[in-house]
Amino acid sequence: MASFKSIIQDVKDEIGNISRKGFDHVKFGYGLRSRSHRVVQDSSVVVDALKQSCWASMPPELLRDVLMRIEKSESTWPPRKNVVACAGVCRNWREIMKEIVKTPEVSGKLTFPISLKQPGPRDSLLQCYIKRNRSNQTYYLYLSLDQALNEDGKFLLAARKLRRPTCTDYVISLNPDDMSKGSSTYIGKLRSNFLGTKFTAFDAQPPSAGSRVMKSRSTRLVNFKQVSPKVPAGNYPAVHISYELNVLGSRGPRRMQCVLDAIPASSIEPGGVAPTQTEFMSSTLDTFPSFSFFRSKSTRVENLESGRPMSAPKDGMLVLKNKSPRWHEQLQCWCLNFHGRVTVASVKNFQLVASPEQGVAGTEHENVILQFGKVGKDVFTMDYQYPISAFQSFAICLSSFDTRIACE
Repeated sequence: MASFKSIIQDVKDEIGNISRKGFDHVKFGYGLRSRSHRVVQDSSVVVDALKQSCWASMPPELLRDVLMRIEKSESTWPPRKNVVACAGVCRNWREIMKEIVKTPEVSGKLTFPISLKQPGPRDSLLQCYIKRNRSNQTYYLYLSLDQALNEDGKFLLAARKLRRPTCTDYVISLNPDDMSKGSSTYIGKLRSNFLGTKFTAFDAQPPSAGSRVMKSRSTRLVNFKQVSPKVPAGNYPAVHISYELNVLGSRGPRRMQCVLDAIPASSIEPGGVAPTQTEFMSSTLDTFPSFSFFRSKSTRVENLESGRPMSAPKDGMLVLKNKSPRWHEQLQCWCLNFHGRVTVASVKNFQLVASPEQGVAGTEHENVILQFGKVGKDVFTMDYQYPISAFQSFAICLSSFDTRIACE
Protein backbone atom coordinates (compact mmCIF):
# COMPACT_ATOMS: atom_id res chain seq x y z
CA MET A 1 0.00 0.00 0.00
CA ALA A 2 2.96 2.28 0.57
CA SER A 3 3.61 2.36 -3.15
CA PHE A 4 0.06 3.53 -3.86
CA LYS A 5 0.35 6.24 -1.23
CA SER A 6 3.56 7.41 -2.87
CA ILE A 7 1.71 7.59 -6.19
CA ILE A 8 -0.97 9.74 -4.56
CA GLN A 9 1.69 12.01 -3.11
CA ASP A 10 3.40 12.36 -6.49
CA VAL A 11 0.07 13.23 -8.09
CA LYS A 12 -0.58 15.86 -5.41
CA ASP A 13 2.87 17.34 -5.92
CA GLU A 14 2.32 17.55 -9.66
CA ILE A 15 -1.07 19.23 -9.28
CA GLY A 16 0.52 21.58 -6.76
CA ASN A 17 3.26 22.53 -9.18
CA ILE A 18 0.69 23.32 -11.86
CA SER A 19 -1.37 25.34 -9.39
CA ARG A 20 1.66 27.38 -8.32
CA LYS A 21 2.12 28.37 -11.94
CA GLY A 22 -1.26 30.05 -11.74
CA PHE A 23 -3.62 27.30 -12.83
CA ASP A 24 -6.03 26.79 -9.98
CA HIS A 25 -9.11 25.03 -11.31
CA VAL A 26 -9.22 21.42 -12.41
CA LYS A 27 -12.84 20.50 -12.86
CA PHE A 28 -14.46 17.10 -12.46
CA GLY A 29 -16.33 16.10 -15.59
CA TYR A 30 -16.80 19.40 -17.38
CA GLY A 31 -13.44 20.73 -18.56
CA LEU A 32 -12.11 24.19 -17.76
CA ARG A 33 -13.76 27.55 -17.94
CA SER A 34 -12.90 31.11 -16.99
CA ARG A 35 -14.20 34.64 -17.18
CA SER A 36 -11.25 36.42 -18.80
CA HIS A 37 -9.51 35.74 -22.09
CA ARG A 38 -6.15 35.61 -20.38
CA VAL A 39 -7.19 32.90 -17.93
CA VAL A 40 -8.78 30.88 -20.73
CA GLN A 41 -5.42 30.83 -22.46
CA ASP A 42 -3.77 29.78 -19.21
CA SER A 43 -6.31 26.99 -18.77
CA SER A 44 -5.38 25.50 -22.12
CA VAL A 45 -1.81 25.32 -20.89
CA VAL A 46 -3.02 23.36 -17.88
CA VAL A 47 -4.65 20.80 -20.14
CA ASP A 48 -1.43 20.49 -22.17
CA ALA A 49 0.60 20.10 -18.99
CA LEU A 50 -1.67 17.33 -17.76
CA LYS A 51 -1.58 15.58 -21.11
CA GLN A 52 2.20 15.53 -20.93
CA SER A 53 2.17 14.16 -17.39
CA CYS A 54 3.75 10.77 -16.91
CA TRP A 55 0.65 9.72 -14.97
CA ALA A 56 -1.66 10.58 -17.88
CA SER A 57 0.12 8.10 -20.13
CA MET A 58 -0.15 5.10 -17.81
CA PRO A 59 -1.51 1.91 -19.46
CA PRO A 60 -5.31 1.81 -18.92
CA GLU A 61 -5.23 -1.63 -17.26
CA LEU A 62 -2.58 -0.57 -14.76
CA LEU A 63 -4.25 2.80 -14.17
CA ARG A 64 -7.63 1.19 -13.45
CA ASP A 65 -6.05 -1.24 -10.99
CA VAL A 66 -4.21 1.57 -9.19
CA LEU A 67 -7.31 3.75 -8.91
CA MET A 68 -9.49 0.85 -7.75
CA ARG A 69 -7.05 0.09 -4.94
CA ILE A 70 -6.85 3.72 -3.92
CA GLU A 71 -10.65 4.06 -3.89
CA LYS A 72 -11.06 0.88 -1.88
CA SER A 73 -8.39 1.76 0.69
CA GLU A 74 -9.59 5.33 1.34
CA SER A 75 -12.99 4.63 2.86
CA THR A 76 -13.46 7.64 5.16
CA TRP A 77 -12.69 11.35 5.26
CA PRO A 78 -10.22 13.05 5.37
CA PRO A 79 -8.17 10.30 3.59
CA ARG A 80 -10.93 10.03 0.97
CA LYS A 81 -9.85 13.40 -0.43
CA ASN A 82 -7.14 11.39 -2.22
CA VAL A 83 -9.87 9.85 -4.37
CA VAL A 84 -10.99 13.33 -5.37
CA ALA A 85 -7.39 14.37 -6.04
CA CYS A 86 -7.01 11.44 -8.42
CA ALA A 87 -10.14 12.50 -10.30
CA GLY A 88 -8.55 15.89 -10.94
CA VAL A 89 -5.32 14.70 -12.55
CA CYS A 90 -6.51 14.47 -16.16
CA ARG A 91 -9.41 13.30 -18.31
CA ASN A 92 -8.31 9.64 -18.32
CA TRP A 93 -8.09 9.51 -14.54
CA ARG A 94 -11.36 11.43 -14.22
CA GLU A 95 -13.40 9.11 -16.43
CA ILE A 96 -12.08 5.96 -14.77
CA MET A 97 -12.66 7.35 -11.29
CA LYS A 98 -16.24 8.27 -12.22
CA GLU A 99 -16.81 4.62 -13.11
CA ILE A 100 -15.11 3.26 -9.99
CA VAL A 101 -16.77 5.48 -7.38
CA LYS A 102 -20.23 4.08 -6.68
CA THR A 103 -23.30 6.05 -5.63
CA PRO A 104 -24.14 6.35 -1.91
CA GLU A 105 -26.96 3.88 -2.47
CA VAL A 106 -24.39 1.17 -3.19
CA SER A 107 -21.25 2.31 -1.36
CA GLY A 108 -22.67 4.24 1.58
CA LYS A 109 -20.04 6.94 0.93
CA LEU A 110 -20.24 10.61 -0.01
CA THR A 111 -17.38 11.45 -2.37
CA PHE A 112 -18.20 14.10 -4.98
CA PRO A 113 -20.75 16.96 -4.65
CA ILE A 114 -23.26 15.11 -6.82
CA SER A 115 -23.42 12.49 -4.05
CA LEU A 116 -25.44 14.99 -2.03
CA LYS A 117 -28.21 14.85 -4.64
CA GLN A 118 -28.25 11.05 -4.84
CA PRO A 119 -30.27 8.66 -2.63
CA GLY A 120 -28.58 7.44 0.53
CA PRO A 121 -27.61 3.84 1.35
CA ARG A 122 -30.35 1.21 1.28
CA ASP A 123 -29.51 -0.81 4.36
CA SER A 124 -28.28 1.74 6.89
CA LEU A 125 -28.66 5.33 7.99
CA LEU A 126 -25.91 7.69 6.85
CA GLN A 127 -24.98 9.69 9.94
CA CYS A 128 -24.57 13.46 9.69
CA TYR A 129 -24.99 16.43 11.98
CA ILE A 130 -26.08 20.06 11.68
CA LYS A 131 -24.46 22.97 13.50
CA ARG A 132 -26.40 26.20 13.94
CA ASN A 133 -24.81 29.63 14.08
CA ARG A 134 -27.38 31.89 15.73
CA SER A 135 -25.46 35.11 15.09
CA ASN A 136 -25.76 34.95 11.29
CA GLN A 137 -28.68 32.50 10.99
CA THR A 138 -26.53 29.95 9.13
CA TYR A 139 -26.73 26.16 9.33
CA TYR A 140 -23.88 23.80 8.42
CA LEU A 141 -24.25 20.14 7.51
CA TYR A 142 -21.34 17.81 8.28
CA LEU A 143 -20.71 14.12 7.78
CA SER A 144 -20.59 11.91 10.91
CA LEU A 145 -21.31 13.00 14.47
CA ASP A 146 -18.13 11.43 15.88
CA GLN A 147 -16.08 14.44 14.82
CA ALA A 148 -18.55 17.08 15.98
CA LEU A 149 -16.81 17.88 19.25
CA ASN A 150 -13.42 18.09 17.54
CA GLU A 151 -14.61 20.74 15.07
CA ASP A 152 -13.22 18.52 12.33
CA GLY A 153 -16.33 17.13 10.67
CA LYS A 154 -16.57 16.75 6.91
CA PHE A 155 -18.41 19.79 5.55
CA LEU A 156 -21.22 18.99 3.11
CA LEU A 157 -23.76 21.84 2.80
CA ALA A 158 -24.62 25.22 4.25
CA ALA A 159 -27.89 27.15 4.46
CA ARG A 160 -28.66 30.73 5.41
CA LYS A 161 -32.01 31.92 6.72
CA LEU A 162 -33.48 35.00 5.02
CA ARG A 163 -36.61 36.55 6.49
CA ARG A 164 -38.97 38.25 4.05
CA PRO A 165 -42.26 40.09 4.64
CA THR A 166 -44.41 37.18 3.49
CA CYS A 167 -42.18 34.12 3.93
CA THR A 168 -38.86 32.72 5.09
CA ASP A 169 -36.18 31.49 2.68
CA TYR A 170 -33.26 29.19 3.33
CA VAL A 171 -30.63 29.41 0.60
CA ILE A 172 -28.65 26.15 0.33
CA SER A 173 -25.12 26.12 -1.07
CA LEU A 174 -22.06 23.89 -1.44
CA ASN A 175 -19.90 26.81 -0.32
CA PRO A 176 -20.31 28.17 3.23
CA ASP A 177 -18.64 31.44 2.21
CA ASP A 178 -20.86 32.19 -0.80
CA MET A 179 -24.59 31.87 -0.15
CA SER A 180 -25.87 33.90 -3.12
CA LYS A 181 -28.34 32.41 -5.59
CA GLY A 182 -26.12 33.59 -8.44
CA SER A 183 -23.19 31.50 -7.25
CA SER A 184 -22.07 28.41 -9.14
CA THR A 185 -22.31 26.52 -5.85
CA TYR A 186 -25.99 27.35 -5.21
CA ILE A 187 -27.99 24.10 -5.35
CA GLY A 188 -31.42 24.95 -4.01
CA LYS A 189 -33.60 26.71 -1.46
CA LEU A 190 -36.39 26.16 1.05
CA ARG A 191 -39.34 28.57 1.24
CA SER A 192 -42.13 28.78 3.80
CA ASN A 193 -45.62 30.21 3.66
CA PHE A 194 -46.62 33.19 5.78
CA LEU A 195 -47.51 31.12 8.86
CA GLY A 196 -44.47 28.88 8.59
CA THR A 197 -46.62 25.75 8.50
CA LYS A 198 -45.89 24.75 4.91
CA PHE A 199 -42.55 24.62 3.11
CA THR A 200 -41.36 23.79 -0.38
CA ALA A 201 -37.79 22.79 -1.17
CA PHE A 202 -36.68 23.82 -4.66
CA ASP A 203 -33.86 22.11 -6.52
CA ALA A 204 -31.74 24.31 -8.80
CA GLN A 205 -31.59 21.37 -11.23
CA PRO A 206 -34.30 18.98 -12.44
CA PRO A 207 -34.38 16.14 -9.88
CA SER A 208 -35.81 13.74 -12.46
CA ALA A 209 -36.82 13.55 -16.10
CA GLY A 210 -39.96 15.56 -16.78
CA SER A 211 -39.58 17.82 -13.74
CA ARG A 212 -41.41 21.11 -14.15
CA VAL A 213 -39.55 24.32 -13.45
CA MET A 214 -41.26 27.29 -11.88
CA LYS A 215 -40.55 30.84 -12.95
CA SER A 216 -37.40 32.17 -11.33
CA ARG A 217 -36.92 35.72 -10.14
CA SER A 218 -33.33 35.53 -11.35
CA THR A 219 -34.55 35.74 -14.93
CA ARG A 220 -34.94 39.32 -16.14
CA LEU A 221 -36.17 41.12 -19.21
CA VAL A 222 -33.65 43.02 -21.28
CA ASN A 223 -34.77 44.65 -24.57
CA PHE A 224 -37.97 42.58 -24.44
CA LYS A 225 -35.97 39.35 -24.42
CA GLN A 226 -35.65 36.91 -21.57
CA VAL A 227 -32.06 36.82 -20.38
CA SER A 228 -30.84 34.47 -17.66
CA PRO A 229 -27.74 35.08 -15.55
CA LYS A 230 -24.63 32.99 -16.00
CA VAL A 231 -25.85 30.54 -13.35
CA PRO A 232 -29.61 30.11 -13.74
CA ALA A 233 -31.36 29.47 -10.46
CA GLY A 234 -33.93 26.91 -11.56
CA ASN A 235 -36.91 26.32 -9.28
CA TYR A 236 -37.81 22.64 -9.46
CA PRO A 237 -40.15 21.66 -6.59
CA ALA A 238 -38.55 18.66 -4.89
CA VAL A 239 -40.11 18.35 -1.43
CA HIS A 240 -43.31 19.69 0.13
CA ILE A 241 -43.38 19.80 3.93
CA SER A 242 -46.58 20.42 5.86
CA TYR A 243 -47.03 20.85 9.63
CA GLU A 244 -50.49 20.07 10.96
CA LEU A 245 -52.23 22.92 12.74
CA ASN A 246 -53.04 22.33 16.39
CA VAL A 247 -56.52 23.84 16.42
CA LEU A 248 -57.25 22.78 20.02
CA GLY A 249 -54.22 24.58 21.37
CA SER A 250 -52.99 21.69 23.54
CA ARG A 251 -49.26 21.20 23.87
CA GLY A 252 -47.83 18.13 22.17
CA PRO A 253 -45.45 16.84 19.50
CA ARG A 254 -45.52 18.31 16.01
CA ARG A 255 -47.19 16.39 13.22
CA MET A 256 -45.59 16.70 9.84
CA GLN A 257 -45.91 15.27 6.35
CA CYS A 258 -43.44 15.36 3.45
CA VAL A 259 -44.33 14.77 -0.18
CA LEU A 260 -41.38 14.10 -2.48
CA ASP A 261 -42.20 15.09 -6.04
CA ALA A 262 -39.49 13.14 -7.85
CA ILE A 263 -39.52 9.93 -5.79
CA PRO A 264 -42.18 7.29 -6.47
CA ALA A 265 -43.83 5.49 -3.58
CA SER A 266 -42.70 2.20 -5.10
CA SER A 267 -39.07 3.12 -4.38
CA ILE A 268 -39.33 1.80 -0.82
CA GLU A 269 -40.62 -1.58 -1.94
CA PRO A 270 -38.14 -4.44 -2.47
CA GLY A 271 -36.47 -3.77 -5.81
CA GLY A 272 -37.90 -0.27 -6.02
CA VAL A 273 -35.91 2.43 -7.80
CA ALA A 274 -35.54 6.14 -7.04
CA PRO A 275 -34.25 8.70 -9.60
CA THR A 276 -30.51 9.28 -9.31
CA GLN A 277 -28.76 12.36 -10.66
CA THR A 278 -25.40 11.48 -12.18
CA GLU A 279 -23.85 14.91 -12.70
CA PHE A 280 -24.46 18.61 -12.36
CA MET A 281 -25.45 20.53 -15.46
CA SER A 282 -22.40 22.33 -16.79
CA SER A 283 -24.18 25.68 -16.68
CA THR A 284 -24.75 25.35 -12.95
CA LEU A 285 -21.44 24.09 -11.63
CA ASP A 286 -18.65 25.49 -13.76
CA THR A 287 -15.61 24.62 -11.70
CA PHE A 288 -14.32 22.34 -9.04
CA PRO A 289 -15.33 24.35 -5.96
CA SER A 290 -12.22 25.49 -4.09
CA PHE A 291 -13.63 24.89 -0.63
CA SER A 292 -13.65 22.22 2.02
CA PHE A 293 -15.76 19.57 0.26
CA PHE A 294 -12.79 18.74 -1.92
CA ARG A 295 -10.11 20.05 0.25
CA SER A 296 -10.07 18.41 3.41
CA LYS A 297 -44.97 21.46 -10.51
CA SER A 298 -46.33 17.77 -9.65
CA THR A 299 -47.89 18.57 -6.25
CA ARG A 300 -48.10 22.21 -7.18
CA VAL A 301 -46.64 25.02 -5.14
CA GLU A 302 -50.11 26.53 -4.76
CA ASN A 303 -50.43 24.10 -1.86
CA LEU A 304 -47.67 26.09 -0.17
CA GLU A 305 -49.15 29.51 -0.72
CA SER A 306 -52.81 28.72 -0.22
CA GLY A 307 -54.52 27.11 2.71
CA ARG A 308 -55.25 23.85 0.96
CA PRO A 309 -54.10 20.72 2.81
CA MET A 310 -51.40 18.48 1.41
CA SER A 311 -52.95 15.24 2.52
CA ALA A 312 -53.84 14.17 -0.99
CA PRO A 313 -50.68 14.27 -3.12
CA LYS A 314 -50.55 13.15 -6.70
CA ASP A 315 -50.75 9.38 -7.09
CA GLY A 316 -47.43 7.62 -7.02
CA MET A 317 -45.41 10.16 -5.02
CA LEU A 318 -43.58 9.07 -1.90
CA VAL A 319 -45.20 10.46 1.26
CA LEU A 320 -43.37 10.50 4.59
CA LYS A 321 -44.98 11.14 7.96
CA ASN A 322 -43.46 11.58 11.37
CA LYS A 323 -43.48 8.52 13.58
CA SER A 324 -45.85 9.01 16.48
CA PRO A 325 -44.01 9.22 19.81
CA ARG A 326 -45.28 7.44 22.91
CA TRP A 327 -45.93 9.08 26.26
CA HIS A 328 -43.50 7.99 28.98
CA GLU A 329 -45.26 8.06 32.34
CA GLN A 330 -42.11 8.06 34.47
CA LEU A 331 -40.30 10.73 32.47
CA GLN A 332 -43.51 12.65 31.79
CA CYS A 333 -42.55 13.35 28.18
CA TRP A 334 -43.04 12.11 24.63
CA CYS A 335 -40.39 9.56 23.61
CA LEU A 336 -38.96 8.05 20.41
CA ASN A 337 -36.19 5.49 20.10
CA PHE A 338 -33.28 7.23 18.36
CA HIS A 339 -30.83 4.46 19.32
CA GLY A 340 -28.59 6.87 21.19
CA ARG A 341 -28.33 9.42 18.39
CA VAL A 342 -30.43 12.06 20.20
CA THR A 343 -29.72 13.12 23.79
CA VAL A 344 -31.72 16.32 24.37
CA ALA A 345 -35.52 16.54 24.50
CA SER A 346 -36.88 18.98 21.93
CA VAL A 347 -40.08 19.57 20.00
CA LYS A 348 -37.89 19.69 16.90
CA ASN A 349 -36.93 15.99 17.17
CA PHE A 350 -38.63 13.70 14.66
CA GLN A 351 -38.43 10.43 12.75
CA LEU A 352 -39.95 10.09 9.29
CA VAL A 353 -41.37 6.83 7.95
CA ALA A 354 -43.37 5.96 4.85
CA SER A 355 -47.03 6.85 5.14
CA PRO A 356 -49.16 3.73 5.75
CA GLU A 357 -51.82 5.12 3.40
CA GLN A 358 -49.67 4.41 0.35
CA GLY A 359 -50.48 0.72 0.32
CA VAL A 360 -46.92 -0.47 0.94
CA ALA A 361 -47.13 -3.64 3.00
CA GLY A 362 -44.72 -5.26 5.42
CA THR A 363 -42.23 -3.61 7.75
CA GLU A 364 -41.39 -0.77 5.34
CA HIS A 365 -43.64 1.61 7.29
CA GLU A 366 -41.57 1.15 10.43
CA ASN A 367 -38.29 1.73 8.59
CA VAL A 368 -36.98 5.17 9.58
CA ILE A 369 -35.94 7.05 6.43
CA LEU A 370 -34.90 10.29 8.14
CA GLN A 371 -34.36 11.17 11.77
CA PHE A 372 -33.39 14.50 13.27
CA GLY A 373 -32.70 15.38 16.88
CA LYS A 374 -30.90 17.63 19.31
CA VAL A 375 -27.63 16.67 20.98
CA GLY A 376 -26.39 20.10 22.12
CA LYS A 377 -27.36 23.75 22.31
CA ASP A 378 -26.73 24.26 18.60
CA VAL A 379 -25.86 20.74 17.41
CA PHE A 380 -28.37 18.34 15.85
CA THR A 381 -27.99 14.89 14.31
CA MET A 382 -29.38 14.16 10.85
CA ASP A 383 -29.44 10.52 9.74
CA TYR A 384 -30.96 9.51 6.42
CA GLN A 385 -31.12 6.62 4.00
CA TYR A 386 -32.57 5.52 0.65
CA PRO A 387 -34.56 6.78 -1.18
CA ILE A 388 -33.96 10.42 -0.15
CA SER A 389 -30.76 12.43 -0.59
CA ALA A 390 -28.66 14.58 1.72
CA PHE A 391 -30.00 17.72 0.03
CA GLN A 392 -33.64 16.68 0.52
CA SER A 393 -32.96 15.58 4.10
CA PHE A 394 -31.21 18.85 4.94
CA ALA A 395 -34.12 20.87 3.52
CA ILE A 396 -36.64 18.90 5.59
CA CYS A 397 -34.59 19.37 8.76
CA LEU A 398 -34.25 23.11 8.13
CA SER A 399 -38.03 23.40 8.19
CA SER A 400 -38.02 22.11 11.76
CA PHE A 401 -35.99 25.01 13.15
CA ASP A 402 -38.80 27.56 13.03
CA THR A 403 -40.99 27.99 16.14
CA ARG A 404 -44.68 27.41 15.44
CA ILE A 405 -47.05 27.99 18.33
CA ALA A 406 -49.96 26.90 16.14
CA CYS A 407 -48.42 23.46 15.55
CA GLU A 408 -47.16 22.33 18.95
